[in-house]
Amino acid sequence: MRVFLCAELDLNVIKHLAIPGQLTGYNRLRYLEETRMTEEPDVTHRPSARKWIVLGIGGACALLGCAGLVVALAMAGFTPISSRIVRPAEKANSTMPARNSPVAAVPATPIAALEQSTNSLGDPNAPVRIIEYADFQCPYCREFWQETEPQIIATYVKTGKVLYEYRSVGAFLGPESAAAAQAAYCAGDQARFWQYHDTLFTNWTGENVGDFSNDKLDGYARSVGLDMAAFDACLSAGKYTDRIDLDVARAKADGIHATPSFLINGTLLEGAQPFEAFRHAIDAALQGQ
Repeated sequence: MRVFLCAELDLNVIKHLAIPGQLTGYNRLRYLEETRMTEEPDVTHRPSARKWIVLGIGGACALLGCAGLVVALAMAGFTPISSRIVRPAEKANSTMPARNSPVAAVPATPIAALEQSTNSLGDPNAPVRIIEYADFQCPYCREFWQETEPQIIATYVKTGKVLYEYRSVGAFLGPESAAAAQAAYCAGDQARFWQYHDTLFTNWTGENVGDFSNDKLDGYARSVGLDMAAFDACLSAGKYTDRIDLDVARAKADGIHATPSFLINGTLLEGAQPFEAFRHAIDAALQGQ
């Protein structure tokens, strides 16, 4: 399956790149279009020939499936990435709760009857282990959770073929990312990690806009029936700070540069891939390949 490596980067990441000239294809065009809205063009230093070269590179990238890597984000660490370019019209059609709305109900999932161990789901002796590195504020992680994760759970986890593990990437997208990860691990103390995990994604509306404030995290805990005294004690003590730091260290050691990313028996799969991509990789792992 062909993966589009010219995935749409978060515009804030694009704007803060040390060298915008490193951007390629679609992301460079987005950068140029955005800056043209706020800056006067420098006709002396931006001749028309260069403009057409940039446009030509962007068009060639789209036609050839973006054969090159998106950009070397050495300073950024991890990059939210999709298996495809998500256009604004598609984003407008995605289901997302209104900001500052009450805690939204979590969709029914098949996790209730499955064995849970903190951040792992399924049979510990399953022949295939999937490790997901993700951020609760990453839009592509939410896309994967909505579209693909339920199929993996129903087809492979529920049947005892896959042990599924979630790991955070710390404060990658800001302080609310780390706070959400901390809260999810605290919920895991009461065997509610996955219910809380689903509640976080269900109620996310944007990066660092207050969806994962302490008050909201408490509200989510009540919605999944946690012992609030135990949950608040865990959260206020920062019980899982070292665990989250370990997640980040493991991600770097495993060569993770994008969210979501997955290790399927050690084989890396990047991006919010469709279910068929996971089916192919999991079936290969089950056959010992």
